Amino acid sequence: MIRIGMIIGDRYEIQEKIGTGGMSDVYRALDHKLNRPVAVKVLKQEFSENQNFVQKFRSEAQAAAGLMHPNIVNVYDVGNDKGVYYFVMELVDGITLKKYIEKKSRLTVKEAVSIGIQVAMGLDAAHKNNIVHRDIKPQNIMISKDGKVKVTDFGIAKAASSNTITSNVMGSVHYTSPEQARGGFSDAKSDIYSLGVTLFEMVTGRVPFNGDTTVAIAIKHIQEQFPSPATYAPDLPVSVEKIILKCCQKSPDRRYQNATELIKDLKRSLITPDEDFVVLVDPDEEGATRIASDEEQNMIRGGNAQGGKTGEMRLNDTGVIDPPEQDKRPRNSYNNRDAQNGPAPQRPQNDKNYRDEYDEGDYVYDRSYRSGNKRRKDVRPDDNLDKIMIIMAVIAVALVFIILIFIVGGHLGLFGGSDSDNPSAVSSQEMSGSDASGIIVPDVVGMSYIEAKTTLQEKGFKVEKVDDNTSAEAKNVVVAQSPDKDTRQASGSTITITVSTGAHMSASDASTTGESTKEVEMPNLIGMDEASARLTLVELGFSNSNVNVVTVNNNDTSLIDKVINQNPAKGTKVSTDAVINLEVSVGPAATAAYVFVGNIDAPTENSYYTSGVTVNITITAADGTLLYSSATSSFPVSVVQNQNQAYTKSSTATLEMSFVVNTESGAVTQSVTRTVSLTQMQ
Repeated sequence: MIRIGMIIGDRYEIQEKIGTGGMSDVYRALDHKLNRPVAVKVLKQEFSENQNFVQKFRSEAQAAAGLMHPNIVNVYDVGNDKGVYYFVMELVDGITLKKYIEKKSRLTVKEAVSIGIQVAMGLDAAHKNNIVHRDIKPQNIMISKDGKVKVTDFGIAKAASSNTITSNVMGSVHYTSPEQARGGFSDAKSDIYSLGVTLFEMVTGRVPFNGDTTVAIAIKHIQEQFPSPATYAPDLPVSVEKIILKCCQKSPDRRYQNATELIKDLKRSLITPDEDFVVLVDPDEEGATRIASDEEQNMIRGGNAQGGKTGEMRLNDTGVIDPPEQDKRPRNSYNNRDAQNGPAPQRPQNDKNYRDEYDEGDYVYDRSYRSGNKRRKDVRPDDNLDKIMIIMAVIAVALVFIILIFIVGGHLGLFGGSDSDNPSAVSSQEMSGSDASGIIVPDVVGMSYIEAKTTLQEKGFKVEKVDDNTSAEAKNVVVAQSPDKDTRQASGSTITITVSTGAHMSASDASTTGESTKEVEMPNLIGMDEASARLTLVELGFSNSNVNVVTVNNNDTSLIDKVINQNPAKGTKVSTDAVINLEVSVGPAATAAYVFVGNIDAPTENSYYTSGVTVNITITAADGTLLYSSATSSFPVSVVQNQNQAYTKSSTATLEMSFVVNTESGAVTQSVTRTVSLTQMQ
């Protein structure tokens, strides 16, 4: 039983509960050894006696612990304290992407693409380490207060080999890929599908498929054509629309083959959003809306005359997947309900399957259906193959268990020696240059900025860049770092690196290093605001100081504060040391205007005024400029002058008329004000 104030692992003091899921709770805690806040995920007590849940919990820790990337929540420690299974991870000060979408309804395209790039970078790191997440959804993506995006909850991740994996997989049904819904192969391209659904939700504010039951939604992922996000977001650029559609192809072979390809297209869409550059493979008959055939239904059932195996989900006569008869997990009843086909409806207000929980809406499907087969053969599942797979799984678990015994026994000295006596007993912390006192800071002086930043972030450090305009080193070369190399610092500490701007590098050095310039294709900056245009150019390698911006007048008010002209023009090949000239609109030019065209009548609004009284007349512009002044006792007064004053059409001014009248109490000054329009000169 976890209590506030208790210390687990002789190190982590529980401070407050900050989240809960289907099988675990998450607490904010203080790491007394390193004096830093951390998040501690604890397996719920009711599951701690069930070895299946314990193994699943450990699998999450093992999957995430091997990953060190700025876009993945880092795992620091894992342990078991008197039956309390826990692991310690980085505390992200922020909210889930799900809550962020709910807060904003729809994200801007630039914001959604930026988040998508960061998620894809985290997945790319995981995939390159042979880890498939298999449950990508907005609930498992954190956004920190400083805008950093991190992927979390590797709870159903699985280590991949060079081949794809087949297993009974779990995933949140709104974001699950067709192959996961069938229980077939799942690999990196399954994560890409789920990220595509997440991008869809970010730009439209809804999920592509919905229904009364989770099973109905899963069938839609398998059967129905994926809707275009432009249907719900008409202003969506064509490049972003096609990126999402390519991610969410039914066949994995027609999706992006890896996250690197996806990142490349997402970055390009930021520069040329309206360019139709995404290549989509022509869909075959599998891409169209269709009903599962009898053959496919048999494959999902299990394919034998006696029905599916106990514990598998099967299609009933209506085409809806039935729950396993002996599945003891609580879930909503969906027997005898039809899957709803048709256009993707909006998310119901009280959709329980949308809750941000670990297991809610997660279902297990028969693994016999293989999504990669374009022409399915009428083949019954091979019972012998199933038996072999089970035996191999048991052997693998036994080997892992034996290895864990030797590792734990070695640390405890149960096998007649200490870690120091055994050269092979090297902990993962030692291999990464980390121990209880911190992580060794690598030497990054002499590296390029990008190389140094990546090296430090992979070690778990934050990076702060300082420009050095006095260094004779090549542009973007690190010339100093603080703290120094080989010192030990806590994970998450900030390392400041000083980077040369190349301002004092000699011409010969520049030509030798090749760091100063490169030739790139000029992007289209028309329509961007100044900040976005500068960022785009800097990312291509241009110096911000070489971007000249002038403001110009333009009658199109929709282009105010936007780039309306650029030199060099888009598509031009240009060196990154070239000067870029941009024109930014400040709106229509001010034009000369009459102060007032017409007659001013006597101030009849005031009952004290009598004919013949002298009236002082002034007309003052909204900025306080006096435009007209005179005194008269004869009305009406015609005013046509001050033509050199420059005000835009339909500007207004204040007309004030003051006069003196005699009362029983003596002379009193009265005044009357009116609003008049300044008329633009023709």
